[in-house]
Amino acid sequence: MVWDTVENRYGDDKVYDACGLFGVMDVTGERFSGEGVVRAMSAMDERGNGLGSGYAVYGCYPDYADCYAFHVMYVDPDARQQVEALLHQRFRWVHDEEVPHGSAAGLMNPPLIWRYFLRVPEDETEREESEESEYVVDVTMEINTSALGAYVYASGKNVGVFKGVGLPGPIAEYFDVASYEGYLWTAHNRFPTNTPGWWGGAHPFGLLDWTVVHNGEVSSYGANRRYLEMQGYHCTMQTDTEVMAYAADFLMRRHKLPVEVAAKVLAPPLWVEIDRMEPRERRFYAALRQVYSGLLVNGPFTIIVAREGEMVGLTDRIRLRPLTAAVGGSRLYLSSEEAPIRLIEPDLDRVWTPVGGHPVVGRLGKRLPGSRTGAGQRSGQAQPAFSGERSV
Repeated sequence: MVWDTVENRYGDDKVYDACGLFGVMDVTGERFSGEGVVRAMSAMDERGNGLGSGYAVYGCYPDYADCYAFHVMYVDPDARQQVEALLHQRFRWVHDEEVPHGSAAGLMNPPLIWRYFLRVPEDETEREESEESEYVVDVTMEINTSALGAYVYASGKNVGVFKGVGLPGPIAEYFDVASYEGYLWTAHNRFPTNTPGWWGGAHPFGLLDWTVVHNGEVSSYGANRRYLEMQGYHCTMQTDTEVMAYAADFLMRRHKLPVEVAAKVLAPPLWVEIDRMEPRERRFYAALRQVYSGLLVNGPFTIIVAREGEMVGLTDRIRLRPLTAAVGGSRLYLSSEEAPIRLIEPDLDRVWTPVGGHPVVGRLGKRLPGSRTGAGQRSGQAQPAFSGERSV
């Protein structure tokens, strides 16, 4: 192909600017099927090479909304008995089943994938939410580091993750993604660069209710991983993107930083910019870079981070990977390209290119600036949900 020869002028067999991201959120909380998301992702097939695709959907398990939905991938099916014994010991068991699937052309060696709906047992004193979250993270890390050939790749409440080795269309067909409904969807078409393409390494990556999809390359992976492992996280999925999910959990759940501040940890202003700031602002950003130096992400990246009630898009400071944002009615769209958004919503209210290092944030109940309908607005919550915008 012509673009191969242009990109790989040194005879390298990699293409570094691929990966396709897509996210859509209805800020009113209205649930909708994944059919449009699948069509949008299939329009970006050229951004992948069949080595990984996946979807995350929020609000898809209404019958088990108060349960932690553990999605476990068994590379070694014999590990299931041991993992289930551990889960029985640590949780109140509500329901379990193999993740429903069919067949799809071109998918090779799919592992056994099971989902478990679990509740944290009550101690003599009622657990606080933060303690529950730490409990779930500890069990997740215990399983993922057990060398059993089993991996918990999603563990949030009312959120499902469906991913594997293949293009977006076949993966969606395999898991029947279009049959699920949710108010927030993220999706990914992978073009692995420095990491292997395998079922566990496909995006999205999840922990608790966090999911992350990523386009780019984390050249600071070693430093980021060491920092996170000192905080009790363990990277086992053989890919640089895993650190993004754990960093989001660490910064925004454990340390309770607002999204806008967490974004300045991952993609901070350059020191030359900080030096030109007013004294108070300069001290603040200098402190962020010093306290969280191990979480500064070097390398080109665009990420879409989601959690219950919120979707965030963020690029590196100089926008080495693309991101387009759009509003249509009550829905916020984030995508690597504008075309997939218009494929499923031709009549958009607004389209813009976010500024590098400035997050685009959509939240349940928050007004979408530029929406002609004003959808998503609630009394007393009319403030804009986005920052760092450039209209196009």
